[in-house]
Amino acid sequence: MAITLKRQIDDDEKKIILSRHGRKCFATGHTIPESETIHFDHIVAFSRGGPSELDNIAPMCEQHNKAKGTLPLKDFRTKLHLEDFFLRGDRLTLQDLLKHLKERRDIEVFGQAVNVERSDGQITIESSSHKSSHPLHTCEQTGWQYFYATLPISLINSDDDEGHQFGLQPRFLIFDKVFELYRHFQIYPVLQPSLGRFNGTQILLFDGQHKAAALLWNGRKEIDCKIYLTPEVRLLNQTNIAAHDKFAQTRFFSSVMILKLGSQFGKDFEEYRRNEDGQSKSESGFLQYLETVHAAELTRAERNKRFRSYLYNSILEDEKNETQPLVSTSNRSSGSQPLTVDMLSKSLFKCFLYTKPVDDDMASDAYKREDEFDNNIRLLNMLWDLALTNWNPRAPRDDTRANRQLAQGEGVSYKALQAHRRREHGEAV
Repeated sequence: MAITLKRQIDDDEKKIILSRHGRKCFATGHTIPESETIHFDHIVAFSRGGPSELDNIAPMCEQHNKAKGTLPLKDFRTKLHLEDFFLRGDRLTLQDLLKHLKERRDIEVFGQAVNVERSDGQITIESSSHKSSHPLHTCEQTGWQYFYATLPISLINSDDDEGHQFGLQPRFLIFDKVFELYRHFQIYPVLQPSLGRFNGTQILLFDGQHKAAALLWNGRKEIDCKIYLTPEVRLLNQTNIAAHDKFAQTRFFSSVMILKLGSQFGKDFEEYRRNEDGQSKSESGFLQYLETVHAAELTRAERNKRFRSYLYNSILEDEKNETQPLVSTSNRSSGSQPLTVDMLSKSLFKCFLYTKPVDDDMASDAYKREDEFDNNIRLLNMLWDLALTNWNPRAPRDDTRANRQLAQGEGVSYKALQAHRRREHGEAV
C-alpha cells in the first residue's frame, strides 16, 4: 500500500512543485503523460526527518507510486537505481559500483594513485587532488604499520583480483544487504571503519565493502578507513577469511552460492542465512526452513522441484557454459535449440548431479556443490567441443545424431572424453 501525504496540497502548491520538477516522475525521471493523473509524495519520510514542506514533495506517476509500497520516495528511487546496477552481472564488487557511479557522474574519480611518505611517527598521503597526514600505529603481533583516516572516494578502490595480481576481496555485493545498510545509515552512525591496504600506488579496501557501498548510495564522499601499509598479503588474506568465517556472527559462505541461492529464493534464503539459531547452515536446513515459513503456499514436492530448478539453472545459465545457446527456453526443442532441460535431467544430470539437498555445512570444506557445478559445466563443454560445436539447425532431420545420442543417454564415447581431457591438460592424445 502506497504512503499518502499527511495533508492534502492545493492546486497552487501542486503548480509550484511541478515548476520545480517538471512533469516528470521523481522515481525514474520519465515524463508523465498529460492523460495520466500525477501523484505527489514526500521525498524523505517524516519518520526519517523529512519536513512537511513543498521542498520535500515531488511528483510521481501512478505506476511507480503504487510500486513503491511503504518505501519513502527517495528510498524507492535509490532501490530502482540499485536494481539497475545489479543488472550488470552477478559477481559485482565495490569497484564495479565505483565504475557505475562514475558513469552516472555521481562521482568524478576513484582509485587515484597516491604517494606515501613516513616521518616521525606520521604518514603523509598525497594525490593530485588530496593531501593529509595521520599518526602511524604498529600492530604488536605482526609489526605491521597502519593508520586511521577519513579518506575521499577519489583515493579508494576495491581489493579485487586484477591483472594477475592477488586481491583480498573475498566476496561479492548482495543487493538486499546494500539496500538495508543504505537505509540504516540514514539514521545510525558507522561504528567501525572499512579495512584496506596500501599496495604501492593505491589504497585498496578488502573489508567493509557493503558498508562503503551503502554510504556511496547515501551520497557520502568520504569513508572512514583503517589502512595497513606493508602487510604480508597471504597472512592478511587468511585473517580476513577467518574474520568472515568462524569468528563472524553470521558465518561466511561461498559468495557464488549465496548469489545463486539468493537469486533463486530471494529473501527467504537471506533470512535463513541470517538466522542465528546456533545450527550450521545447509541446503537441507534451508528446505526445512522453507517448510516452516511457506507450508501453506508450497507443497514439499513444489519446494523440491524449485530446488532442482535452482541446481539446473546454476549450471545452464553460467556464462562459462558453452552449450547455453543450444538449450531451449521452453519445454520443447527446436532446430536452433535442440537441447531441453528435461533431456539433460534424464541424461547428464541424472548421472553427474546430485539433485537432493545436502546436509553439509555451507561454510565448511565438505560443501562441494560449487565444484559439482563446475564439473558439470566442464562436461557440457566437452560435449560442445566434440559433438555440438558445428550444430547446423538447417541440416536434414537424419543429420541430428548428436541430439539423438544425448536424448538416448548414449552421449560421446568415453574414449573421446578421455582424449579431450588429456588435451585440456596438454598431454599427448
